[in-house]
Amino acid sequence: MSKTFRPYEPDQLLMLPPSLDEWLPKDHVVYFVSDLVDSLDLSAIYASYGDERGYPPYHPVLMTKLWLYAYVRAVRSSRMLERATLEDVAFRVLCARNEPDFRTLAAFRRRHLTALGALFLQVLKLCRKAGLAKLDHVAIDGTKVKANASKHKQ
Repeated sequence: MSKTFRPYEPDQLLMLPPSLDEWLPKDHVVYFVSDLVDSLDLSAIYASYGDERGYPPYHPVLMTKLWLYAYVRAVRSSRMLERATLEDVAFRVLCARNEPDFRTLAAFRRRHLTALGALFLQVLKLCRKAGLAKLDHVAIDGTKVKANASKHKQ
């Protein structure tokens, strides 16, 4: 059973500028996210693709890179992410001339939500291994504060 995806060629040359790499500085965070995703285990995402039906899906690496970089940039909406893939240079570099629509982006996130959560755990482990973070004690504050912030009350 062979799995086929739409072409995803980040190193594809264009007429102007000659390479996508020339659009951003070499130390831009988008390249870090791209290299990070390339080093992650995406087998849980790949495993969910079965026999081919219809047009081939976008490459899982592309979609994972888009969503992880979107979280870095605080983009949570699939519609905002679609707009970013058309207008933002860093997102365009990640897309490598692909333009997934918001429905496809939302369906990918919904379909692979558990696997994407596991990727964040992989990222934390990589950071810990590189000495970038200590995970001795993690706490989440759930404090609720009663407030009267209505503009109608004085």
